[in-house]
Amino acid sequence: MTETNVYESKTVFVTGASGIVGSSLVRELLAQRAAVVALLRDESPNSELMRSGGYRRITCVRGSLEQPDVLERALVEYEVDAIFHLGAQTQVRHAQRHPFGTLEANVRGTYNLLEVVRRLDRPAEALVIASSDKAYGDSEDLPYTEAHPLAGRNIYDASKSAADMLASAYAESYSLPVGIARCGNIYGGGDLNWDRIVPGTIRSLMRGQRPIIRSDGTPSRDYLFVDDAVSAYLLLGASLMRGLEHGEAFNFGHGEPVAVLDLVSEIIEVVGRHDLPPEILSESPNEIQAQWLDASKAKSRLRWTPAFTLRSGLGRTVEWYLELLR
Repeated sequence: MTETNVYESKTVFVTGASGIVGSSLVRELLAQRAAVVALLRDESPNSELMRSGGYRRITCVRGSLEQPDVLERALVEYEVDAIFHLGAQTQVRHAQRHPFGTLEANVRGTYNLLEVVRRLDRPAEALVIASSDKAYGDSEDLPYTEAHPLAGRNIYDASKSAADMLASAYAESYSLPVGIARCGNIYGGGDLNWDRIVPGTIRSLMRGQRPIIRSDGTPSRDYLFVDDAVSAYLLLGASLMRGLEHGEAFNFGHGEPVAVLDLVSEIIEVVGRHDLPPEILSESPNEIQAQWLDASKAKSRLRWTPAFTLRSGLGRTVEWYLELLR
């Protein structure tokens, strides 16, 4: 990570602070001597924020993104300098079953925050919006560049497309210091959604069970270790605070597609359970076949580059779950 000491003595507001990325982002902000204010809806005792004791070193605001009065009170009362908007409903299958709640959190929650920031008498210096490669939807034109249309078609992807476009519109219409981060599939310690392929596979192997692959194993994704995602957010936020890159979107990924079956095989190798081959269900016929990102813009303009290979990132990830599940 390059210089990001712009955060020292700054007050930083983080939504989604108990999630996989939020917990790690809070840890790094505290290391850089920022004062962190976090929006927390629920307490999860196994989240990294709680397990690490990080919550004791930050200011916790109880509420949700669907409550603009709570957002406004937090930003005004604590005189926030920078904002990282990571809060969202992030489960694709849940989104398909519960579209209303997903749209409330991902779309309404985002425009609530943007509108509150627009009305601030004391403007924030940076607002980083966590979008996703899912905002691009399905396309045969790969890898995605930032110029690719935002065209999510299922509920989850559409919610990310909409939030992303709203962020761009507010940046353009009201000159807000907004930066949009479109990351690949983030993995790492702290992810407690066992339906996801990485934590689900690790838990199965640790229980002596064959991991489950719901697809046929061929869909490929751009996997990004959580610490590399955190460095991306911090570099983008630092650039915004220096008055640069306002209204810009950036892709963050390796640019190397990895098939689900190959990912699971890597995890099996790291855990050392070669006696437990995956069970392939082939039950996801509508899954997008391939998604990966061109991150050359971030590498040239933000000087960002991932520090972890898939193998080294999975090694760190398995260590975290060994500690949690032993």
